[in-house]
Amino acid sequence: MAGAEEMKKYRSPLVSRYASKEMSYNFSDKKKFTTWRKLWIFLAKAEKALGLPITDAQIAEMESHAEDIDFAMAAEEERKLRHDVMAHVHTFAHCCPTAAPIIHLGATSCYVGDNTDLIALRDGFNILLPKLARVIDRLANFAEEYADLPTLGFTHFQPAQLTTVGKRACLWLQDLVMDVRNLERARDDLRFRGVKGTTGTQASFLQLFQGDHDKVVELDKMVTEMAGFKKAYLVTGQTYSRKVDIDCLSRLASLGASVHKICTDIRLLANLKEIEEPFEKEQIGSSAMPYKRNPMRAERCCSLARHLIALVADPLQTASVQWLERTLDDSANRSFVHYMRISLPESFLTADIILSTLQNITEGLVVYPKVIERHIRHELPFMATENIIMAIVKAGGNRQECHEKIRVLSQEAAAVVKQEGGDNDLLARIQRDPYFAPILGQLDALLDPKTFIGRAPQQVKTFLAEEVRPLLEPYKANMDVKVELVL
Repeated sequence: MAGAEEMKKYRSPLVSRYASKEMSYNFSDKKKFTTWRKLWIFLAKAEKALGLPITDAQIAEMESHAEDIDFAMAAEEERKLRHDVMAHVHTFAHCCPTAAPIIHLGATSCYVGDNTDLIALRDGFNILLPKLARVIDRLANFAEEYADLPTLGFTHFQPAQLTTVGKRACLWLQDLVMDVRNLERARDDLRFRGVKGTTGTQASFLQLFQGDHDKVVELDKMVTEMAGFKKAYLVTGQTYSRKVDIDCLSRLASLGASVHKICTDIRLLANLKEIEEPFEKEQIGSSAMPYKRNPMRAERCCSLARHLIALVADPLQTASVQWLERTLDDSANRSFVHYMRISLPESFLTADIILSTLQNITEGLVVYPKVIERHIRHELPFMATENIIMAIVKAGGNRQECHEKIRVLSQEAAAVVKQEGGDNDLLARIQRDPYFAPILGQLDALLDPKTFIGRAPQQVKTFLAEEVRPLLEPYKANMDVKVELVL
């Protein structure tokens, strides 16, 4: 619980209210600055291994202080120096007097800044992917359960041919399956900035190793592997290309678009009273209207998804203004400056919240088959007219004559529905008309909703077996994790 003084300051609800502990920590100052210290340790170890005069004692001293950061001292140093990296170099050196001369040796600020961001991006994807997999797992179970349940399809939000509840869920799943692949690709495409120097030429390290190019190449390789990356970018300026940020946030924005579509569909279906998100026993939908059951979880997902989609504009503009080897336009906007961290963390935090909320929704979706059946009964007579025409023709009737009969009766039934507010009585009109006597015994079969759903159940079964279940295999160990949703 925040103290009284903290309550007088703006706090981002992304962290203070909604985001998971693991994602909040991933972009925390603690994670950031301990990663800086680890990177300095990696650099010192590699430089020592390649022959620079660095001792085991110096490295041991650095390792013993990797976690105990004096943030007050760092803040005071930054106030004086106006440079966050050097403030932390001095703070680290203060508790590591023996190692002080070799901390940050040959490096530039982006050695710790950019490499830490790349680590945070990689770790962020690793946090999101199991959560997305759990949402897909829950939706796949839902699709399987309702694979055969007929429901009205809608195009332009007007009643169309029937589908099934499970098939509709597979439309949502297909987008999320694409998102898993997109996030995996974005993570796997990430490389390390590595050890590149002030303008990316590695000149400072070439000088340290007295012109030995092989040692500089090996230094870059060693540090990259210590940080858990398979490859480093071969070419950088002072920073890694900001196109990397575009790639990462574009994938997250695409996820946001998927979730917005899914949750908008749920909201529309809730209005029809066909499907609802979970609703707690003591939950209040409206302060003024006690009967209301607002789809607040889906609404939250939609609002956060719009924010996630909008955030991709930041890296697009940042990449476009990187003059020559680098400018500082990116600092506050991305995540580099100590106190001003915006688009990269917010994108991952927002995606994290969306997925946790969507997991909660998909674990508790409520279906109302009787309402769905009533809506089908209301529209099916119109949809069955082609089947009725075919039956009359098979019984010896004339197609054009039958078409005109049904056209007139359909218009009369539509008038009852639209002008009088009555029920669709087309079937009753057909039953009363002697023209249709030859097929009256077939009407029930002709109006069976299951004859209007095509291959929807088979499509669900095939899609889940071939596209969805195999995709979830790498994430099976995380499938039983539950989420605590803050309302």
